[in-house]
Amino acid sequence: MRKQLCDGLVARAASPEMVFLTGDLGFMALEPLQEALGKRFLNAGVAEQNMVSVAAAMAREGLETWVYSIAPFCYARPFEQIRNDVAFHKLPVKLIGNGGGYGYGVMGPTHHAIEDYGILLTLPHMRAYIPAFDEDIQGVLDRAGVSIDPAYIRLGRGEPPAGYVVPDYAPWRQLIAGNGMTVVVAGPLVGTYLASLQALPEEIRPNLWVVTELPLDKNPPPPALLEQLASGCGVCVAEEHVRRGGIGSELALLLLDRRINVGAFHHLYARAHHYATYGSQGFLRKQSGLDVLSMLAVVAPSL
Repeated sequence: MRKQLCDGLVARAASPEMVFLTGDLGFMALEPLQEALGKRFLNAGVAEQNMVSVAAAMAREGLETWVYSIAPFCYARPFEQIRNDVAFHKLPVKLIGNGGGYGYGVMGPTHHAIEDYGILLTLPHMRAYIPAFDEDIQGVLDRAGVSIDPAYIRLGRGEPPAGYVVPDYAPWRQLIAGNGMTVVVAGPLVGTYLASLQALPEEIRPNLWVVTELPLDKNPPPPALLEQLASGCGVCVAEEHVRRGGIGSELALLLLDRRINVGAFHHLYARAHHYATYGSQGFLRKQSGLDVLSMLAVVAPSL
């Protein structure tokens, strides 16, 4: 999604209020943005805490401020500065973390970002955007860019099947309709399930939804999804995030608050930072039970 991010930010660069800070990252990816912004493109170096505090000061002065780094260096290393300098003052700094989830694969647990939006959403005023497809980036930038709230944008890699026509961006989208249970997936993980779930017989084919904006109190489920959940056919939530603090726990609390009985509640999630063997993002998803076969075992156990 980095190319789409760069293209989208270049389109915003005509605004003299826009500034972009990077933690010494973006080589061979963000050069067009650097050229478009000139002196408003700042390499803060390997000093993420300082970068976030500087970004907060810039936002306080009315600048449209974007901050970019590898995901764990964007939210984990400077968490105190995000909390104290950005969130407590409700400053609209936009944090962009590249390689969300297990995106950096064999680089190991220090580079995994599987607790990112859960941690940040504990802070006041924070929003999280988890684009599912490359084509979502423009919509996310448009919505985050005009928001008065601080935001975290988790970049991954769009993974739809070949030839798939991505629907227009929206915080909630139903991608597949059927008569089976309801499936809710956060972000780009949904692309890995599309072909297999679409191929299921209609009587067990799930209603598949993708969510790309959190928290749910600022982005509640649409009425059509709530109606499907209330049918009692069961729900499966899948996210490349740890169990605590993710969309699974948020949705479970919402359902309890509204006294909606969904029947069986299944949650597929990132189960660990460490495994005995290092591997690719796909390998780590399989270790966590986030692969296609694990999803089919929930929605179509009789096959």
